[in-house]
Amino acid sequence: METYWTAAEARDWSAFAATLAEDVVYDLPQTRERILGKERYLRFNQEYPGDWHVRVERIVADAEGRQAAARTGCTVAGTAGERPEEMDAIHFFTFDEEGRITAVTDFWPESYEPPAGREHLVERY
Repeated sequence: METYWTAAEARDWSAFAATLAEDVVYDLPQTRERILGKERYLRFNQEYPGDWHVRVERIVADAEGRQAAARTGCTVAGTAGERPEEMDAIHFFTFDEEGRITAVTDFWPESYEPPAGREHLVERY
């Protein structure tokens, strides 16, 4: 999981993609969005607007290496002179036998409407 976070922060999309199973499922309960598949999840992260940064506060994993949770602090730079927004998040991961991520569920501080422009990657529920 450390490779996942390091690659995301570095925008090393090749290394990031290598951490994901082909059929990875990404859930955002607060926006009621789901992304199915490695290519769409990768594009979601590549196309995410703004200058964002993540720092891992804590990772907890089960002994078998199949489940993990992370607490992160995120900073998203504002646009047009707005102040950067700081927020904490909780992330739950499931891994396959090879250690690739098969599911990610992110919980952000509060519910929000998703920004426009990612409809081509997500389905709403």
